Amino acid sequence: MSAPRQPREPVLPPDAVDTLLRDTTPWLSCEECFERMDTYAEATVADPAHVDEAMDTHLRGCAACDEEARSLIDLLRA
Repeated sequence: MSAPRQPREPVLPPDAVDTLLRDTTPWLSCEECFERMDTYAEATVADPAHVDEAMDTHLRGCAACDEEARSLIDLLRA
């Protein structure tokens, strides 16, 4: 008879799990996000209070798109 299994340490930290489970409604795919990226960045630079709920939600849940948007916004501000 084999020994009982010991619980394993979580592979993902809790903040990573939260990010994966975050509600991204209204949902945009990464492709849709990239299609809107230039307009979003220009509007954000022109008006820091600019709100695009769908983009903001996607960027909170997608590190790759968020990094691209931040880079583009920084470039436009320079």
